Amino acid sequence: MTPPDLGGEQAHHRALEALYAAAPINTLFESRLEIAEPGVARIHFEIEPRHYHAGGAAHGTSYFKMLDDAAFYAANSLVTDRFLLTTAFNLLFTRPLRAGPVTAEGRWISGQRRVVVADARLIDASGEEAARGTGTFMRSRIALSSLPGYADEQ
Repeated sequence: MTPPDLGGEQAHHRALEALYAAAPINTLFESRLEIAEPGVARIHFEIEPRHYHAGGAAHGTSYFKMLDDAAFYAANSLVTDRFLLTTAFNLLFTRPLRAGPVTAEGRWISGQRRVVVADARLIDASGEEAARGTGTFMRSRIALSSLPGYADEQ
């Protein structure tokens, strides 16, 4: 697969950002995707008390959602024709997250054909890492151009 030209690359990244914003799950998790360059994605997220488990810190679903999304979009930023699917994700919690801004930083590690590997880390408001994860993603049969959000930006 040949990477798109700069204009096409930027259009692909903006369309992925629109696809992210259009996903119904994001009505539950207020967040914003930013793809600054190929293979790198950031999810900006605000942890609120509504995300807490009974112990008073963010539930693991918040960690997983942000890490998976950041790694996924870092990987899909390099795949211009197909939607990727998460096939595995390993997660390491390093500290509790409480209310405040969080950034998930995703980076491509390897692959671009059938299987892609990417990792991500969560950075809290104080600049400390709260979690990290590595995901494996595979190309689906779903054309990106067929998806609401993505198609609207092309």
